[in-house]
Amino acid sequence: MSAIAAAPVGTRRAVSVVPAPEGVGAPGGRTVVATRLTLTRRGRVVLGALAAAPLIAGLVVGALGGEGAVASSAESTTEFTTVTVDGGDTLWQLAAELAPTADPRDVISDIVRLNGLSTSQVQPGQQLAVPARYAD
Repeated sequence: MSAIAAAPVGTRRAVSVVPAPEGVGAPGGRTVVATRLTLTRRGRVVLGALAAAPLIAGLVVGALGGEGAVASSAESTTEFTTVTVDGGDTLWQLAAELAPTADPRDVISDIVRLNGLSTSQVQPGQQLAVPARYAD
């Protein structure tokens, strides 16, 4: 009885016939069939992608998380005073009153950043920190 092995269509297999060493195999010196693995183009691409994945992941993590916030024991040296918002006041009006010679956009930007405001809307009675250089 003989067995036939079928390979999937489109794959290549290299087959070599090697004589059996002494004492191995059936009596009479039958041959041993050794197969050698060959990769298709798709297999090489997949293997290359799997090998490169850790390198790519490391580069992405390094690029995105390169500069994080670092806590330190140094104190902030920003000096500020506080002002109370009156009814109908806007940040533009406050900036114009606090620093008439400065560009109001710069003053508003500094006030928003110092107070951690998410919008430029202010409410009556709200306390705002103003950099000391504008309050003088």
